[in-house]
Amino acid sequence: MNLFAPKPRALTIALLLCAPFAQAQDATPAAPTTSRIPAGAIPRLQGDIVIDGKLDDAGWAGALEQSIDYEISPGDNTPAQAKTRVRLGYTDDALYVSFKAMDPDPSSVRANLRDRDAMFNDDWVGVFLDTFNDNRRGYEMVVNPLGVQGDLIRDETNTSNQEDASWDGLWTSAGQLTAEGFDVEIRIPFSTLRFPTGAQDQTWGVSLIRTWPRDKRFQMTSHKVPRDSNCFQCEWGKYTGIAGVKQGRNLEVVPTLTMGTIQSRPAAGTPWGGTDTSIEPGVDVSWAPSPAMTLNATLNPDFSQVETDQLQLDFNSSFALFYQEKRPFFLEGADNFTTQFDVLYTRQIADPDFGLRVTGRTGSGAYGAIVARDATTLVLVPGVLRSGFESIDQKANVAVGRYRHDFNDQLSLGAIGTFRHGDDYGNDLVGVDGRWRKGAHTATAQFLHSQSEYSAEFIDRVVDNRTTDLDFSDATPTGNAWRAGYTFSNRNWNFDINHVEIDPGFRADLGFIGQVGVDKSLIGGQRTWYRDGKSIHRFFLYGDYDVTHRYDGQLLERELEFQLGFQGAKQSNFGIAPLLRERFWRGNMFDEHNINLWGNFRPTGRLQLGTYMNFGRQLDLTAARVGRREMIGTWGNTSIGRGINVEWDVSRQRLHRDGGVAFDASVADLRLGWQFTPQQRLRLTLQGSEVLRDQALYTTTVNETARDWAGQVVYSYKVNPRTALYAGASYGAFMDDDNLELFGSTRSVFVKLSYGWQP
Repeated sequence: MNLFAPKPRALTIALLLCAPFAQAQDATPAAPTTSRIPAGAIPRLQGDIVIDGKLDDAGWAGALEQSIDYEISPGDNTPAQAKTRVRLGYTDDALYVSFKAMDPDPSSVRANLRDRDAMFNDDWVGVFLDTFNDNRRGYEMVVNPLGVQGDLIRDETNTSNQEDASWDGLWTSAGQLTAEGFDVEIRIPFSTLRFPTGAQDQTWGVSLIRTWPRDKRFQMTSHKVPRDSNCFQCEWGKYTGIAGVKQGRNLEVVPTLTMGTIQSRPAAGTPWGGTDTSIEPGVDVSWAPSPAMTLNATLNPDFSQVETDQLQLDFNSSFALFYQEKRPFFLEGADNFTTQFDVLYTRQIADPDFGLRVTGRTGSGAYGAIVARDATTLVLVPGVLRSGFESIDQKANVAVGRYRHDFNDQLSLGAIGTFRHGDDYGNDLVGVDGRWRKGAHTATAQFLHSQSEYSAEFIDRVVDNRTTDLDFSDATPTGNAWRAGYTFSNRNWNFDINHVEIDPGFRADLGFIGQVGVDKSLIGGQRTWYRDGKSIHRFFLYGDYDVTHRYDGQLLERELEFQLGFQGAKQSNFGIAPLLRERFWRGNMFDEHNINLWGNFRPTGRLQLGTYMNFGRQLDLTAARVGRREMIGTWGNTSIGRGINVEWDVSRQRLHRDGGVAFDASVADLRLGWQFTPQQRLRLTLQGSEVLRDQALYTTTVNETARDWAGQVVYSYKVNPRTALYAGASYGAFMDDDNLELFGSTRSVFVKLSYGWQP
């Protein structure tokens, strides 16, 4: 049965949202309103360059020479304490950058073998590129002294998270330690970047940056960055050149093969069963028909995760837990779909048979669209004070479309739509959003409308499982959601005010909006003090007040919070945050108050130690009674030699009330990584948790004991982000009141192969 046939509007609307790109996909971008004298012209190189970390190739002779002269943190555009010379040039098919990073004490350079995007605590140098010169979206490519890469996408329009490390570009780097410090060479193929077409000279925004972690984490750049600037990308230098370059075929085919076996058993002493053995071939295709547009397709993809999620406890919380997306197909280009509301949470597309995606830039904006066929329909059922996940045992068709139009570097307007349909299920969401920024002032707003359709069977399951506290009897709920906010930010002051309203019938089934039927207002501000040259060089005082009401006017929460934080020697961060809260639960108001303490520092370059604590009055949701909570946790990481890294996060919390301990919960997460070479890595993860409750302190039946632990070992060999081998195994054990013995409950082995072929 063709499920697209009954619901053609979903795909149509998704594609219409992206239609404006067809009018000007190769157009020259609108010039930013801020003009700047070009910092230099990047020349075409005449000789060959081998990327080996040695700066003696003849091809560097004609390169543009630059230097990293300014310390922007913690200093205020003061002279850089370590000198760095940079050279830039290009050939027909690639951009070349070299760094000669000198150090007053070369023996103090911090350099470790790490996995990609895991070397940011080391010394590193990098080049940041705004290829459309529009102060919107940029590439960040950095390299540590041993040639280990990190790359991110920077999105200045994202008000919550401007850097996304999920993007992995195909580029080459090498580095070496020297008697003066370290040297790095970088080659970035133009096929990896997106930029306007044309034979004429282009103007790119470029930032040359170096991080120098010593007693403090010093950051140095090739340009000044005023402390009152709220747009880092707007401060990058403007470079001309890059004329008539070639992108090649821009076609990449990545076949994959995944093999694995999973077994489970319900209790100790029972035989292993539930064996699920699979051999799954698949293929991913990426094609860029123009430098500003990328098409991606995946058939029978393996969307399993190689890395284990961070362990979270879900025992005194009423809302569903959020886990980061880790699957490459959805990670690449994810920033194109970001809006102020979380309307696209791609882990809701749980098991797709195929997927298609297009992302790109126009002369005045950006667009993206996703179409997929999902074998499983996973729904986040929202509520006022409770939410949870439920599944529908049927396939669903998914379509997402997003377009943003930039009138200039101050004003942007956008539209988004998400659509998912099955046999007797449907959810459609459309919305518009806008952002205006000028100087210290930023204003944002978004409006959404949704229409849904649920089967009687699904409604009955939600009601039986008490997944939500809302009346879920309406089979065709509709609703709106909107938000508006204003931010003022300069060198010393930050001020925020925003308001959110979400109707009880609003549903974002492809997003992560777990609370509906509420309106919330917040006002807050922060004052920052700088003490350049002092041991404690920065501290801030923050405070906010927020109030939340149910759709019928019932007060749900009134909260007053303060934070006092410091940055100091040994790269230390520490602070204190008291909180006062009134909270509605099961028909009554409860008073909560607590104090949070946190701190971390680096006593040596190879060791980081941190702690977090919370003490005060907290509501026990299961009993609807307030007790005295105490929680303490410790985390950290340490390096052993160049290639071994150990990370840990351990915490324990208790709630005392009515003369006893209502619950005692502990969680531990330990990860050991051994990087043999920049390509080879062995990763061991151990996780465990224990929750103990006192049945005598509860009127309803509770699980008095719950304990589990799990281990995973993964070996990887990665030639590049597309060509890789993974092999691993996992084992899990569990016990509770029904199984009083800790027993092995799950085990698995897997092998995953992928090969990036560029014809």
